Amino acid sequence: MPPRSELQTLFESLIGTGNVYFQPPSSVRMAYPCIVYERSNIQTKFADNLPYSNAKQYRVTVIDKDPDSIIPDEILKLPKCVFDRHYNTENLNHDVFILFF
Repeated sequence: MPPRSELQTLFESLIGTGNVYFQPPSSVRMAYPCIVYERSNIQTKFADNLPYSNAKQYRVTVIDKDPDSIIPDEILKLPKCVFDRHYNTENLNHDVFILFF
């Protein structure tokens, strides 16, 4: 499994800024647009009752004032990535994805 720092760097290159936050505490003041992500699961495959492969699953949220932002489209191009949902709160658009990395 690649280290999480590679995922951080990938997100920073996609968004073009350092506005990428991993499991930010509530005290962090975020700048928009941004990507917020957290580990949400680890998928394990078994053979003969023993684990032989693990894939870390991340919940990735793109937060942007622009409802037509291209950032979600770029996230969706990543391998092993699926769209989960969209919602709007406080005039900010949230696009949520599930990504195995």
